[in-house]
Amino acid sequence: MGKLDPMPVSKKKESAAPPEKVALYEELVASCSEAERKGATMPYTSFNGNMFSFLHPSGAMALRLPKGVREDFLEKYQTKLFDAYGIVQKEYVLVPDALMAKMEELKPYFALSWEYCKTLKPKK
Repeated sequence: MGKLDPMPVSKKKESAAPPEKVALYEELVASCSEAERKGATMPYTSFNGNMFSFLHPSGAMALRLPKGVREDFLEKYQTKLFDAYGIVQKEYVLVPDALMAKMEELKPYFALSWEYCKTLKPKK
């Protein structure tokens, strides 16, 4: 009788984003008691099938903001709409790295993103 090979241990898939960015993103999501981090390899938040934030594998973070708030954010933080794989995400702003490090300044924008998402039509 031959020796049995041990069962492979399944490893939990992790985000390709830098661990420090994942930690900041998780801290931000935890600041909103109703929001839940989803996605193993690409962390994101959603409500009724509508995504409202995500952490790209590069470590760049995107927030979905309503018109008005979005334009003010772009101007205030001298950033741009999020571009993923050559497609500009019209409602998503690129959160500058410097702002990710200022959690107390970023949290109100995450809350606004959450509130905006709740107004969107649920996806099937």
